Amino acid sequence: MLSREFLTERGYCCGHGCLMCPYEPKHKKDNTILKVINCFKEENNVIKKKLKEVSVEEGMAIATKLFQVLNKRKDGIGLAANQVGIDASVAVVNVREPLVLINPKIISKENPIAYYEGCLSYPKKPILTTRYRDIEVKTEQVEGSWLFSGVPTDGNTKGLWERGRQKERMNTERLLEAVCVQHEIDHLNGITIFDRRIPDGTYKAPKRIGRNELVTIKKGDAVKVLKYKKAEKFLNDNWTLQ
Repeated sequence: MLSREFLTERGYCCGHGCLMCPYEPKHKKDNTILKVINCFKEENNVIKKKLKEVSVEEGMAIATKLFQVLNKRKDGIGLAANQVGIDASVAVVNVREPLVLINPKIISKENPIAYYEGCLSYPKKPILTTRYRDIEVKTEQVEGSWLFSGVPTDGNTKGLWERGRQKERMNTERLLEAVCVQHEIDHLNGITIFDRRIPDGTYKAPKRIGRNELVTIKKGDAVKVLKYKKAEKFLNDNWTLQ
């Protein structure tokens, strides 16, 4: 994901991907730096493809390469494997801290919002999209799940700086992180920001659906009717609400 905010005065992982999880893989010496494929100028055969799942070991090795790309470019806060031509369900995010997403799945999402975002694969074409303020994500290498939320916090910190600009920045970064995670997981499912684009630049929040409310979902010729809480896993696999 490309962001014009928080790209200056930012720190990045060393490039080995060791900072974001309890794993400490043995790094093989590999000085090859991959590049993000500009989809306006070059063909990317996997950018619209649902990527294959990989082992934790393979995922960490790929995450290392992705962080190296971000470190070199210094203009992105997230990157998915297919953006550099790799067919693997792996992405990295670096907003508040470096994170690795291996075979990630969004298991719940709430509070739809409009968000203006860009993409390294489609440079200089920011899009107003529909996202969710609060999401829960399961990844291969972590037991349990991760919660990402852009809901403002009180930020009970000390000092004028902490109560002022730092609090505002913290809340903004938390929302940016939640959006960035959704952006990268979309990539892993072959979905781009253009698929999330809000028509004609207007935004109308969709009706909030209760978790026990019956919904109809469709994928190709297949149709299912089930509770929304059970439908969510299908929606993350390219099914659509009807």
